Amino acid sequence: MEKLQLTQVPAAYACMIVRRPAEEAFRAFADPAVTTRFWYSRSSGPMTAGAELRWEWEAYGASADVRVQEVAESRLIRFEWGNYAQPTTVELKFTPRAGESTFVEATETGFRGTGDDAVRWVNDTVGGFTTVLCAMKALLEHGIELNAVPDHHPV
Repeated sequence: MEKLQLTQVPAAYACMIVRRPAEEAFRAFADPAVTTRFWYSRSSGPMTAGAELRWEWEAYGASADVRVQEVAESRLIRFEWGNYAQPTTVELKFTPRAGESTFVEATETGFRGTGDDAVRWVNDTVGGFTTVLCAMKALLEHGIELNAVPDHHPV
């Protein structure tokens, strides 16, 4: 096998049209009363600029520390999470579209380690955010709680 080499640090990206206004899609991520219905199972508070939060995924016995860097109402949430010695940054963008739809984009950057580590991490992240966006879409558009995140990696 020829030696593959990265020429830049990869970024993870997932996106989805959600047929709800940007304010509602934004609130789904900013308000843990909504987010716990499709992503994590518990949060220490809402996504507000400067907040330091703890998210839990009880089905996995996992948690993450989150530092909210920036919040622009109905448009953007940017936060760091993971190991604070080497955190990654997630940016959630909410772009209004025609017909009260919103284009939701999730981008994660700051991956470290070997090229193999970064590719594996990006792959897991893209799959994770795609699952989260699909679950959020089902909840907002149809009122259905898919349980897609706890079912993503059954233990």
